[in-house]
Amino acid sequence: MASEGNPVCRLCRREGTKLYLKGGKCYSRKCPVEKRAYPPGQHGQGMQRKLSDYGVQLREKQKMRRIYGVRERQFRNYMTEAIRRQGVTGDILLQLLEMRLDNVVYRLGLAASRAQARQFVSHRHITVNAKRVNIASYQARPDDVIEVAEGARKIAPLLAAVEGAKGVPAWLAFDANQFKGTIVSAPIRDEIDTDVQESLIVEYYSR
Repeated sequence: MASEGNPVCRLCRREGTKLYLKGGKCYSRKCPVEKRAYPPGQHGQGMQRKLSDYGVQLREKQKMRRIYGVRERQFRNYMTEAIRRQGVTGDILLQLLEMRLDNVVYRLGLAASRAQARQFVSHRHITVNAKRVNIASYQARPDDVIEVAEGARKIAPLLAAVEGAKGVPAWLAFDANQFKGTIVSAPIRDEIDTDVQESLIVEYYSR
């Protein structure tokens, strides 16, 4: 994950919802959001105040940015590209983020979290169309074949992720025996389960 200098569970608490940054822990009773549903810090319990429209938009932007693990400048670049393309800007923004290689690896169930997926990619454990790619932000395309490199198929965290995977979205296909996935098509909004209101983010950048 693009490091912000904070334990990732604090990021979830700051946004007031699970961002699923910690893999299996997010689904367990150990999740701090379940125990302390208020912002972190000394005055966290006193921060439950009504936000302005700008504040609501900012929090939604920060939430999406943290879910996908991208820095502010990267996120702004994605937004610029989404505005440039024809179509619904919010849907295109989500599609660009979903088609990042680290996110595709995560969605295929080859990693327990996006942060772990980024690590696998940066360590050259992942190939795209039989070529090793170590850039997490690489934009995958329909018909690309995403595969675990032969020498990495016995890595314990990867095997655990595949074993605990809960299925793949409709825009992907995955063969667990071959550690190989295919991008069937670019995802549409109904196929993306990320809990964000992308319209608020578009409004934030339209100020």
